Amino acid sequence: MSVEHYDEADFVRTLDADGQVVGDVPDLSEDRLLAVYRDMKLTRHFDERMVSLQRQGRVGTYAPAVGQEASQVGSTHALRDDDWLVYQYREHGAVAVRGLSAEYLTYWMGHEHGNASLVDQHIAPLNITIADQIPHAVGLAWGAKLKGDDTVVVCHFGDGSTSEGDFHEAANFAGVFETPCVLFCNNNGWAISHPAERQTASETFAEKADAYGFPGVRVDGMDPLATYRVTQEAVERARNGGGPTLVEAVQYRYGAHTTADDPTAYRDEETVEQWRERDPLDRYETFLRERDIVDDTVVEELEAEARETVSAIIDAAESFDPDPREMFDHAFADSTPGIDAQRESFDRALEEHGRDSFLRE
Repeated sequence: MSVEHYDEADFVRTLDADGQVVGDVPDLSEDRLLAVYRDMKLTRHFDERMVSLQRQGRVGTYAPAVGQEASQVGSTHALRDDDWLVYQYREHGAVAVRGLSAEYLTYWMGHEHGNASLVDQHIAPLNITIADQIPHAVGLAWGAKLKGDDTVVVCHFGDGSTSEGDFHEAANFAGVFETPCVLFCNNNGWAISHPAERQTASETFAEKADAYGFPGVRVDGMDPLATYRVTQEAVERARNGGGPTLVEAVQYRYGAHTTADDPTAYRDEETVEQWRERDPLDRYETFLRERDIVDDTVVEELEAEARETVSAIIDAAESFDPDPREMFDHAFADSTPGIDAQRESFDRALEEHGRDSFLRE
């Protein structure tokens, strides 16, 4: 979507591009409003540090979230702590709301235990394969319904996922069985180098819900208050037996698809800078300042807090000393003769050369 179309778009919005109120403000305490800002600040700083760490070779390929903090943080604040998050790989802001940890960072350093540990926060381990997590989320919601509890599942995915069969199969199942879930489509303008307008012939992604018999709603994904409000309404509808909702959060990815991508090959920086003028942190900060919830001192304190939190996470993650033998543990559910032979060969090499010497080589 071009900046011009975004400015003229017909979608749910609380704040305009300058941070002025143009829609309903959700009924949130000052503490909660400030918590949303704190989590957005933390997400932005974490993202900047992660890109820097990847460039230094200290973490692996990483998917930047810059520009998308509002949709991630706003939607997650609309959940209960026992509601489930099923995310793709860019929703670091959603994880931040539940509590960033050194374990999360170790996943991006190549240690699978950091992915599995998310379950303790009611976050499903991420699945890199596009759209594969959507049937999982719908199945998780169906299980909750069958058990008779009121847990809701929110599933994040990108606009490119809607071109995969998994999305359509999951949406159809969700509609037929009225599963308590929210399918949250982050339309950030690009599926790697493929623009959203070439992803679908539909006018919007939200309207795809019509085919499956449940509501679809389009929201300004760079507005945390509007995203919160839309997600809260969808979650409560699901919790009360009303079935699923498809949310399309319209936003823009400032950075690369991942740190292995060069976005200058398919888009121009002038357009990116136009989107930066609608930055979600700037417009939300304007809203908070006009209500005397933050001032320069508070902003500086939150920025310092974010730096300290992320530095502590990095220090703890880099002190993690993994057992290299774990690489063989989950290659298959049950080990095979070939895996057993590789493990034995690896053990012999470790014994012959010494662990530290062998791993350095």
